[in-house]
Amino acid sequence: MEFRDLKAQYRALEPEIVEASLGVLGSGCFIGGPKVAELETRLADYVGAGHCITCANGTDALQLALMAWGVGPGDAVFVPDFTFFASGEAPALLGATPAFVDVDERTFNLDPVKLEEAVRFVENETGLLPRAVVAVDLFGLPADYPAIREVCERHGMLLLEDGAQGFGGSIDGKMACSFGDVSTTSFFPAKPLGCYGDGGAVFTDSDEWAELIRSYAVHGKGSMKYDNVRVGINSR
Repeated sequence: MEFRDLKAQYRALEPEIVEASLGVLGSGCFIGGPKVAELETRLADYVGAGHCITCANGTDALQLALMAWGVGPGDAVFVPDFTFFASGEAPALLGATPAFVDVDERTFNLDPVKLEEAVRFVENETGLLPRAVVAVDLFGLPADYPAIREVCERHGMLLLEDGAQGFGGSIDGKMACSFGDVSTTSFFPAKPLGCYGDGGAVFTDSDEWAELIRSYAVHGKGSMKYDNVRVGINSR
């Protein structure tokens, strides 16, 4: 028995998928374009975020958020110890130090009590600066964001929600991918909202961060195509 039968999903949606695919092929817009802009608008509306910026994959989405915040060497970024590798990989790629935190034994999501203990240890024992928390939604269940947010506010940290496994979930009517200062998702085919290939998205209410993330995702592009104003990545 297959964990997720992507072929059955395709058969159920084949007419719509073929029509949409042929429309894109006929338009000649293969990078970005109106269909991507439409998707970003619909995703932002669905989760209740001010901005949605699509990118190449969920790992890039995490990295782009941390880049917009200027996370780097000397910073500690707290991540759960039960998660996909990318949660700790993204801060490490920027020279920051991933600080792993134990999870709640009932939900397997980041434990806010253990997070507080880990932050205090880093503050008192390591010389690193606590900068951000990457909280990860698992098995369709958002993490305990009200409690995690309290820890972040006490210690002046930013909250990054990795909502790749929680997309469509909610807490008291508030949707996954809307809890972080910046939130992300992955469109890896096995995710709750997957694509045929790979992809990701970043969500935020901040105009400033959204502008930075869009720039970093396209080689640090400025106001014009070849006006590169910062060092970015290729994550269109």
